[in-house]
Amino acid sequence: MAIDWIVVGAGFTGVAFAERMAEAGNRVLVMERRSHIGGNAYDETNEDGILVHRYGPHIFHTNSDVVWTYLSNFTEWRPYEHRVLGLIEGKLVPIPFNLDSLEALFPQHVAARIESALIRQCGLGKRIPILKLRESEHVEIRGFAEYVYRNVFEGYTIKQWQLRPEDLSPSVTARVPVSISRDGRYFQDKYQAMPVHGYAAMFRRMLDHPNIELVLDCEWESSKYRDSGARVLFTGAIDEFLDYRLGALPYRSLRFEERTLQETQHQPVGTVNYPNDFDYTRITEQKIITGQKAKVTTLVAEYPQPHEPGKTIAYYPIPRDENQLLYAKYAAAAQAEFPHVRFAGRLADYQYYNMDQACARALKLASENGGPKWPSTHLPT
Repeated sequence: MAIDWIVVGAGFTGVAFAERMAEAGNRVLVMERRSHIGGNAYDETNEDGILVHRYGPHIFHTNSDVVWTYLSNFTEWRPYEHRVLGLIEGKLVPIPFNLDSLEALFPQHVAARIESALIRQCGLGKRIPILKLRESEHVEIRGFAEYVYRNVFEGYTIKQWQLRPEDLSPSVTARVPVSISRDGRYFQDKYQAMPVHGYAAMFRRMLDHPNIELVLDCEWESSKYRDSGARVLFTGAIDEFLDYRLGALPYRSLRFEERTLQETQHQPVGTVNYPNDFDYTRITEQKIITGQKAKVTTLVAEYPQPHEPGKTIAYYPIPRDENQLLYAKYAAAAQAEFPHVRFAGRLADYQYYNMDQACARALKLASENGGPKWPSTHLPT
């Protein structure tokens, strides 16, 4: 077939863009280097019959009516509000750290005094980044913030990023603020749910279009389609696209350890974080987040590790000013040399996108390139 668009990468951004452009009448070829679609949101049933998120837990949440409406065309949803506990000083307490966490770890009279000061100074229901809380002029609040910083943020951040919290963009620690409430949910978004049949099933429905051809196990660098003359959406790493000519952009990677237990449920919540103990950062019980019923349960532990191009998977762009400057140089070079190529996605944009943000990025880009128009295409917050 005559190809109008080549989409490199079948993750959230690539699949959503391909579907939108196909719906507008374009012939789209989707290329994926892995043997499956869905990128890091891919899920599949393991040998024990448990649906497992192969690249770490992906919990869907969004405040965007546009993204929710769009994806609802391809999946039914199971309402699910994610809850996380952290092992702090031998106790499992809610994460983000909230007033219940405070009560569990501090003597009652001290917790009551700190709670009163937090509500008075910050406001009930507010969510405050830990680095901002550490700057409080209130002595007791500042002492409380230091405790939370040391016991919740510092160890986890060093394991995850090999950097201290203050050495990263403030946006990183702001993702898990201190909550001046007793709301134990990890997210507060308007929509919180999981695809009933999983993410892979949703992606298959998105790609099930007569104008879309899918090619798996295909590397862009050696592809026969590179010189086809078609327009391209590249969702992979932008530094890889330009052969690392300016040096590799740094990422963090992950290693997963899976085990199945002869229990119906092992953890009290979907994910338990380990900021200060063990080499792993968290363990997720797959059945809790997917809603699956079974007599056994599968746990997946996450071990952060350095990313080595060509050897490991790049999961997280490292948000530091110097890395953004290097990305900006790559983006300028790519735009100048390859005007027929668009770049979008967590790797191509070097941005720490949530799933709804990656999807919104694709909808916006599609609408700017002749795809269907949507009432709003801003990135969700």
